[in-house]
Amino acid sequence: MNSDFPFELRPARPKDVPAIRALVEPYAAERILIAKEAVTYYESVQEFVVIHKVGEPNNIVGCGALHIMWEELGEIRTLAVDKEYLGHGIGGTIVEELLRRAREFELKHVFCLTFEIKFFERHGFKQIEGTPVGVDVYAELLRSHDDGVAEFLDLARVKPNTLGNSRMLLEL
Repeated sequence: MNSDFPFELRPARPKDVPAIRALVEPYAAERILIAKEAVTYYESVQEFVVIHKVGEPNNIVGCGALHIMWEELGEIRTLAVDKEYLGHGIGGTIVEELLRRAREFELKHVFCLTFEIKFFERHGFKQIEGTPVGVDVYAELLRSHDDGVAEFLDLARVKPNTLGNSRMLLEL
């Protein structure tokens, strides 16, 4: 990357999980993101990308994941940036990479639950009401044990975690 952006983006590795958890922790404490057990991160590490300082691959300053929810639907989740580095384009770089991956997977819709409405609007997302899937897909997704899917479906069991965040969708 150029000197104006002294960071590098790469796929996450299992050894990055402690750093990812450390990035998420302050946001989970503020109830902006859902705290997850370490095993959950290890099970989904292949969904994540991370950004680190150039030449310092263990100094992770941002992360995000693209979770495939259904045939043409994915979710951007666990987007976190070290608060010291907010405003440096890290979050936007991660979102653009996750959207690139979504297109590579031939997804048609990318969903997110967020408090950062303006940020996601800059990337083409629009606020929505309800869930953007049909009744048949909704019924299938109900079988998932994933809390992120439960949030997507607006199930009562995750209501304490959502705290009024906005449902946003991007049509690819």
